[in-house]
Amino acid sequence: MKKTVLMAVMSMAMLSSCVSKKKYVELENQLSDTQSNLQRTTMEKEEAQRKLDAIEARVADYNAKINSLQESNDERLEMNDLTAMSTNNKRKMRETLAKVDQSELAAATTLEDSINLAVSYNLKQSISDESESDDIDITVDKTVVMINVSDKLLFNSGSYRLSSKANNLMQKLAEVINSEPSMEVMIEGHTDSQTMVPGSHLQDNWDLSVRRATSIVRILQDKYKVDPAKLIAAGRSSYAPLAENDTKENRAKNRRTRIVIIPNLDKFFALLESEQ
Repeated sequence: MKKTVLMAVMSMAMLSSCVSKKKYVELENQLSDTQSNLQRTTMEKEEAQRKLDAIEARVADYNAKINSLQESNDERLEMNDLTAMSTNNKRKMRETLAKVDQSELAAATTLEDSINLAVSYNLKQSISDESESDDIDITVDKTVVMINVSDKLLFNSGSYRLSSKANNLMQKLAEVINSEPSMEVMIEGHTDSQTMVPGSHLQDNWDLSVRRATSIVRILQDKYKVDPAKLIAAGRSSYAPLAENDTKENRAKNRRTRIVIIPNLDKFFALLESEQ
């Protein structure tokens, strides 16, 4: 009897030992997998940080160029006044200003205002059709051209794939960019403040705004042969709104793409020569 009990105890102890070893091996494998995943995640995070640093460096350089360009052009406009323009450019500017909205012209109190208004008018005529004019707004500030394009002309809701409706605008924009080798162009994606639809493959509005900007950059580069060295892609999410995100109409205003063109002053005057 005692021998039988002893054998049973020994058998249970061996079985217990085998089960414990199996669990140990399983836990060891889980630990190995976790360490591998952690290492891969760490590498991906480092790569993402490197890309983010590179983007931030380009944006910082872009901002510095804008500031430098504005200061330089301010000085030239102040020093040279009307002599900064050739006789032909003066004539072109007068012809253009005769076509613009007279209320806008009345608000142009300086030479710089008049130049900005003339270039804005000519550029809008160059890149948009009459049916698109309400979806495109062009302003000029010290020779930096800013084009705001409504998302309904470029993208479907929640998508970063460029709509076929945008082909005409992209082609004409590429022609403007390719016409002047000195131009630099920044494409900024902007969204409203509404969160992504649950189940969307997009992480958030940052993700959407960046992908929309890079979609446009790739189209300009691949389809319309714009030099990629002239292009900058950036996403601003919902943090640079034109209006409060409190109504449907205001949210529509904030869903936009801003195209910033940075020519030098001589090329800026050349925009006055654009054909109607």
